[in-house]
Amino acid sequence: MSRFKRPKADSLAGFRTEKTEPTVPLGLLKAARKSGQLNLTGRGLTEVPQNVYRLNIDTPEEAQQNVSFGESDRWWEQSDLTKLLLSSNQITQLTDDIKLLPGLTMLDLHDNQLSSLSGALGELQELQQLRLSHNRLRSLPVEVCTLKNLFSLTLQQNLMESLPEELGQLENLTELDLSYNHLTVLPSSLGHLNCLQKLNLSHNKLRCLPDSLAQLTNVKLLDCSNNHLTDIPASLSEMRAMEQLYLRHNKLRLLPKLPAPMLKELYVGNNQIEQLEAEQLACLTSISLLELRDNKIKIIPEEITSLSTLTRLDLTNNDITILPASLSLLPNLNMLLLEGNPLRGIRRDLLTKGTSELLKYLRGRIKEEPEGAVEVHTAMTLPSQARVNVHDIKALKLLVYSEKQASNIPDELFDAAADQGVTTANFSKNQLTSIPSRLVEFQSSMTEINLGFNRLTCCSPDICKLLQLIHIDFGNNQLSDLPPELKNLTKLRSIILNNNRFKSFPDVLYQMVSLETVLLSGNQVSEVDPCRLIKLVHLSTLDLSNNDLLKIPPELGLCTSLRCLSLEGNPFRTPRAAIVTKGTDAVLEYLRSRIQT
Repeated sequence: MSRFKRPKADSLAGFRTEKTEPTVPLGLLKAARKSGQLNLTGRGLTEVPQNVYRLNIDTPEEAQQNVSFGESDRWWEQSDLTKLLLSSNQITQLTDDIKLLPGLTMLDLHDNQLSSLSGALGELQELQQLRLSHNRLRSLPVEVCTLKNLFSLTLQQNLMESLPEELGQLENLTELDLSYNHLTVLPSSLGHLNCLQKLNLSHNKLRCLPDSLAQLTNVKLLDCSNNHLTDIPASLSEMRAMEQLYLRHNKLRLLPKLPAPMLKELYVGNNQIEQLEAEQLACLTSISLLELRDNKIKIIPEEITSLSTLTRLDLTNNDITILPASLSLLPNLNMLLLEGNPLRGIRRDLLTKGTSELLKYLRGRIKEEPEGAVEVHTAMTLPSQARVNVHDIKALKLLVYSEKQASNIPDELFDAAADQGVTTANFSKNQLTSIPSRLVEFQSSMTEINLGFNRLTCCSPDICKLLQLIHIDFGNNQLSDLPPELKNLTKLRSIILNNNRFKSFPDVLYQMVSLETVLLSGNQVSEVDPCRLIKLVHLSTLDLSNNDLLKIPPELGLCTSLRCLSLEGNPFRTPRAAIVTKGTDAVLEYLRSRIQT
């Protein structure tokens, strides 16, 4: 009799299906050992395969089979895995074995089924990017806060109700996305993230913002939309680098008083603001876009004329009955939206004719009053001095010669501005057919140029010598191309090209990574290259409305820096108008869903 007990037979053995571990093609693993990158996006995985965790530890299967290797197949000279993409699967957990990949610099787990994270993530000390959006996470392990090299952390579309106080230890973080969660409070340590440049807190349940946010002096974009905020702390004015602030869909009753010198775009639509106060408007010294739609504003104060840099003002769906004629004095205003207001004294057909006609009408209502620059010849005034506003040049550093219907800019204007450090030139609404050549005299100081509403047919490369330029307005001309030298303007943040003759997205703009705003509406643009556009990592506003776009490439949805994308008035069929009207977030999400994996 055998000393060994015979194992009990399993009568159902032939019917059982053994649980098999998800497999990854050997070719992919082999390539990953060479490149250090492994892309397993959209493969239906429910867990991370063990051979992925052990990629840099175990001997490859082909080596175990005693296969001879050529020069290019030296598996023992493999590269450590640095980039692991596991997005769009059904992964429910990340085991402690993730620590077996200490060389990872990027880990993408977005769009999975994760409800918790392993503390072993804290051992990935080389990690720079961690993408965890679109999961079911309710908390963030404290260990993640020890990742000193992390510069991008995206946690949007989860179930998080709180964050660890240790979050402030992520000293190199430049991007933090916490949108679409259930956060009611923020840790005070958030103010310790000194390198942070983009902070998205939208679509949470925040009732107030911590004063510690004021310490984030490098933040350029702050999005607090769709919360329960009733007030904005005055301390936020210390965020000196802030350029874009989103406060849509809150419960604000007053425009925040924020003397942020770099603030270019302020979005406070869908609140409960009833009046605009002069003190609050006076703070907006550099504002270009001001969105006040869907509030309860009744009166537009005369002080709004102090916003000399304003290009777009959205007052849609308020309670405004009277439109002050002084609005027409805003030198750079080219988009004024007023639909849904009970306006008196202005015919509805006038509103449909566009901003230019409306401002022209308002200018006609202004009573004649003496101004600083008076074109009257007296015994004490030389004819050449009558066209020069010396106060504007010396005190405001403005060079203004607008609405003269002139075919050239007089030399005496440039002569008066010599050595004055002029920063802004406004030659709009004339009959110029070329860019004034003497503008190059201000190449060390000029930051803004407005040449809108002229007859320019080409853009002289001379303008590309103005290396300090931040803003250019070429709107309402006859341009069809831009010079390649424009890429030398490495500080340019916004360019207005509305209502010209462009048939394609200007090629040189794809190379200008500093751009934040591109307005191209009212042209004949028939296509845009999303693969090149995605390289414009700072681009937040893109207006392609009223062009000839027959299709919108799904890859445009990957341009995640976009906060405002306008596509209305194009002949494309998808996305449908119902999606477009929902706004930028809905459009980008739809486009991403159409990308074939």
